[in-house]
Amino acid sequence: MASAQQLPQHKAELIDLCIRSQILKFGTFTLKSGRVSPYFFNAGLFNTARSLTCLADAFAQTLLTQQHDATIPADFDVIFGPAYKGIPLATLVCSRLGSLDNRFLDIGYAFNRKEKKDHGEGGGIVGYQLKGKRVLIVDDVITAGTAMREATEIIKAEGGILAGIVVCLDRQERTTDGENSAVENCRAEYGVPVTAIITLEDLIVGVSDEELKEQMREYGKRYAPLSKQQQQQQQQQQ
Repeated sequence: MASAQQLPQHKAELIDLCIRSQILKFGTFTLKSGRVSPYFFNAGLFNTARSLTCLADAFAQTLLTQQHDATIPADFDVIFGPAYKGIPLATLVCSRLGSLDNRFLDIGYAFNRKEKKDHGEGGGIVGYQLKGKRVLIVDDVITAGTAMREATEIIKAEGGILAGIVVCLDRQERTTDGENSAVENCRAEYGVPVTAIITLEDLIVGVSDEELKEQMREYGKRYAPLSKQQQQQQQQQQ
């Protein structure tokens, strides 16, 4: 297994901060899916200037370093953050990108209201208007995909064009009702690049404790997305 020093700096720094701030915890955690996980990621604890700065930088570096990678779109006009956790993310990532690269000084950010306003400026979108624009979604994590589906429907209803999705963490485990991961399902459903700043594989590299590494490896093996061959075998058995 590779050492933590072999991770890109923005990944290593984010993992280190998550551990120190207990955003990433280790132990025994029963998830909503019913699975018992050796780790738990609580993005709600990105709640200080230090942690938000690190997170915004990690999102920005992911977008900048993967501009020519097929997993991330090279072109987008607006960064969209689904309410509620996505709201500060869209704002921070937009600002950080503009400060790092002048090419992004004119990109916009937007987020949705949970309830549309019928007074003032009205509508359900705050920030940059989405009509005719290429929209990049940023969020903390994709689980069942329900929240992401709602976000894409909002963008479509506003006349926007989905350009891609970037999340903080990809747990790299298959959904409870399928063979693929939530990230893989989004790629297939929307036909756009979907990527994460850090993955379970990155966490295993970034953690120094060998016992924790092994626990995460075993969990990853148990719930890993099924290969095409495994899916075929499963279908034959049925």
